[in-house]
Amino acid sequence: MILIGQYDSPFVRRVGIALHLYGMAFEHRPWSTFSDADRIAPFNPLRRVPTLVLDDGEALIESAAILDHLDEVADRAALIPDRGPGRRRALKVCALATGLADKAVSLFYERALHEQISPRWSERCELQIGAVLGALEADRAGRASAFWFGDALGHADIAVACALRFLGEAHPKLLRREAWPRLAAHAEQCEAMEVFRTVAQPFAAPG
Repeated sequence: MILIGQYDSPFVRRVGIALHLYGMAFEHRPWSTFSDADRIAPFNPLRRVPTLVLDDGEALIESAAILDHLDEVADRAALIPDRGPGRRRALKVCALATGLADKAVSLFYERALHEQISPRWSERCELQIGAVLGALEADRAGRASAFWFGDALGHADIAVACALRFLGEAHPKLLRREAWPRLAAHAEQCEAMEVFRTVAQPFAAPG
């Protein structure tokens, strides 16, 4: 398999971490959606990452769809329950985390790529980011387990940690440890793991 995209993307990174945890062999092509857009296009007409090219040449797009396939292949080793309330709760945390990451990306592009910034749009993104941080902080504070849903790392843990790292690097003023102590502790626990250190890349603004 071939994973396309740079690990400073929280979406690419969570797929890369899952591939490593599942022990699935893959080639990583750290292509940028800016400087390498034409190289990505034959695999994904949206020119977006992550894109995962399977052994038979089929290209999967969007992190949720990619992880759904990987979970199916992993079967009982999947990092999420296959059905029921446990699956729904985990998917909700994943959705909040990826939504947070999406808003953080949008906010960065608004400020970095537009000569005239929309204060209304920026304020809306910041409001959404703050609300999600509050919801995730409250949810994590209500759980005494080592990880979000028990003693084993799951997709929810990975999605939150990847989103927090991106937010902290792209918008450090929006992620204050004193405001979100449980989330900070969660991120530190995950980032200390070998797989998180292996699948990592400091955020760099596109040139």
